[in-house]
Amino acid sequence: MIKSLAFMPASIDQLLRICREVIAPLVRADGGEVYVVAVDPDSLSLHLAGTCSGCPGRPYTAANIIEPAIHAVAPSARVTVTNGAAIPEGASKIS
Repeated sequence: MIKSLAFMPASIDQLLRICREVIAPLVRADGGEVYVVAVDPDSLSLHLAGTCSGCPGRPYTAANIIEPAIHAVAPSARVTVTNGAAIPEGASKIS
């Protein structure tokens, strides 16, 4: 039985590529930085720093920029976005 591509889970590489090529440039354009806190095919946890630390626009950025970009390749992935000056331990900056 062949599964539809729409129901196949995204790979970690696909999620990281979207972060690197779509999300990070948009966040950097506003003076922010993006860190990957945790990633697997079913979930992605990001942390916004730089000018995004404490920004009241974080919910808008998460709901209208980050989540749609991730859901384009992983429709059922759970996306968590935090922000603040303190970078979570083990997080990797997306450059």
